[in-house]
Amino acid sequence: MIRAVLLALLLATPAAAQPASRWAAADGPAPGPARSIGGAALGCLQGAAQLPSEGPGWQAVRLSRNRHWGHPETIRWVQGFAGRARAAGFPELWIGDIAQSRGGPMPWGHASHQTGLDVDIWLDLRAKAAFAPRHSREELEIPSLVLPDQTEVDPSRFTARHAALIRLAAESPGVDRVIVNHGIKRSLCRIHGGEAWLRRVRPWRGHDSHMHVRLRCPAGSPDCVEAPPIPPGDGCDAALDWWLTEEARRPPPRPAQPAPPPRLPAACAPLLAGR
Repeated sequence: MIRAVLLALLLATPAAAQPASRWAAADGPAPGPARSIGGAALGCLQGAAQLPSEGPGWQAVRLSRNRHWGHPETIRWVQGFAGRARAAGFPELWIGDIAQSRGGPMPWGHASHQTGLDVDIWLDLRAKAAFAPRHSREELEIPSLVLPDQTEVDPSRFTARHAALIRLAAESPGVDRVIVNHGIKRSLCRIHGGEAWLRRVRPWRGHDSHMHVRLRCPAGSPDCVEAPPIPPGDGCDAALDWWLTEEARRPPPRPAQPAPPPRLPAACAPLLAGR
């Protein structure tokens, strides 16, 4: 059952009645009260706020993508988390993609990040120049923290401080889960197995140089759809071992004629019409 669910998720391709390019080209946030609509991989966003390009404890990266929009609660969370990380002695955090100005599917790069509740935070703990020029943040080279075979972290790069930052995110109020490469999760299990915060740290392919933080649905968003509940336990079990199987490493090819793509929630259509 676990294998079937994971394979279905790996092969799923979110889509919408409106092309992703239209969502990417939206002219600023949709007017109205802040609402996250639908789920992370099939949703949209009304009343978005934009993360400033820099602030106390963070610097937004790859600004040309215009993907630093989110539900106002998400933007407040990023700012608060960056402040807590700074107080704990971490350098400025690189903040990657959050969402487009009206959420929705992206033309490339992500299947999720559609409701303004997902945040990519790069696991780069090198000291940074205070507010590096924007152009220097466009093409970042962040090394992988995982060994080539993805069995665990690269001990020459991954440190206890990386684990501490992931834990700080997992224990933060409002966080539903923190997604990292399964090799990172496996190493965290070896060191911190049994600790309650590990339950919120979930494995997924990629995510070997950044963590993906997903927040819970905010108040005032009745059409927001939460991710499936996290299973009990710390996640250091057979489901984690599955990621090293041949089935996980080489999923079957997509069908030549895939099924018609699912549609976004009906409440998303008006968001593209408003200015």
